[in-house]
Amino acid sequence: MISYSDEKIYLSDFPLWEKMKSSRSIVAFDIDITCRCNNNCRHCYINLPADDIDAQKRELSSGQIDRIANEAVSLGALWCLLTGGEPLVRKDFFDIYLNLKKKGLLVSVFTNACLIEKEHADFFRKYPPRDIEVSVYGVTKNTYEKITRKKGSFDAFMRGLDLLLKNNIRVRLKAMAMRSNVRELPRIARFCRERTKDYFRFDPFLHLRLDRDDRRNKEIISERLFPEEIAMIEKKDTERYQALEKGCDKFIMPKLAHKTCDHLFHCGAGNSGFNLSYDGFFRLCSSLCHPDCVYDLKKGSLAEAWGGFVPKIRDMRSQKKEFLDKCRTCPIINLCMWCPARVYLETGEMDGFSGYFCEVAAAREKMIDKNKLKVKL
Repeated sequence: MISYSDEKIYLSDFPLWEKMKSSRSIVAFDIDITCRCNNNCRHCYINLPADDIDAQKRELSSGQIDRIANEAVSLGALWCLLTGGEPLVRKDFFDIYLNLKKKGLLVSVFTNACLIEKEHADFFRKYPPRDIEVSVYGVTKNTYEKITRKKGSFDAFMRGLDLLLKNNIRVRLKAMAMRSNVRELPRIARFCRERTKDYFRFDPFLHLRLDRDDRRNKEIISERLFPEEIAMIEKKDTERYQALEKGCDKFIMPKLAHKTCDHLFHCGAGNSGFNLSYDGFFRLCSSLCHPDCVYDLKKGSLAEAWGGFVPKIRDMRSQKKEFLDKCRTCPIINLCMWCPARVYLETGEMDGFSGYFCEVAAAREKMIDKNKLKVKL
């Protein structure tokens, strides 16, 4: 609730939401300012070595980022996320960040915290971000460095995180659930919630490489948990399970299955935000890298991408019988990890079928207490 003198307005009634509903406008955008990283995580879908010269040459300059950000603000953007790779590997990170702040944008940063030094903490204290989200791969040196494959990374992570917390920077913590840290997940959850009592999330889905690297993809798949493991982990995590139970009437609704619709996109991608790749390509979301779904902002304008390109992508349809008969009509598709972007990385087709996704959805459905459903199945 927000109070203006004697007038009180509930967030659900805030005029901004009505503005967003009435027209498709840009509210937020995220920028992968680099694909390079100081770590070499086993599960990562984007990282290249920090000293990769070719990757560095393809990165947008701070000036190019500034131009696109100006366009985004003119189209209504309020919030921006800086991510990567590891955004702090860029020597001009402070310049990029400050340019965005000067536009009045709320700026968030995703980082592994390993590169955080006193100068970063002092900078963020002086120019506060909306938040900094830090990935926690493990809370012991063995687990953490097994995943990052970087000696000394655990000590660097702990030092960086402590610097942020001691300087009262708003930090959010997240974890990836994978084969290499599955036994440590309860400890990771406690570690995170002790330090950020208002926020913690974990993600059990490891999606495949944007560059379609077969060797790295095999490694990612080897780190994936079994569907039954994912369901069990979610059930054991009280907050996660309560959220699933609370929303189970929305997740399992046969009446809402899209039985007569052949549209590929039913998500919110391209409705209120976009992703900008490190090399200048506009995407509806960070995972959607199908060649037909990217727009080169080095050659065109954001207004053209948003006004003309996005509606064409949102209107894409499928004529594949397997997809229409199996996935589009599935009553538990909201429990599934399927989406056009993810399944393209899995199969090479945006209307492809992933048995793994299907098995995860079935395991989640089995886990949820059907007695709490508000609809009759």
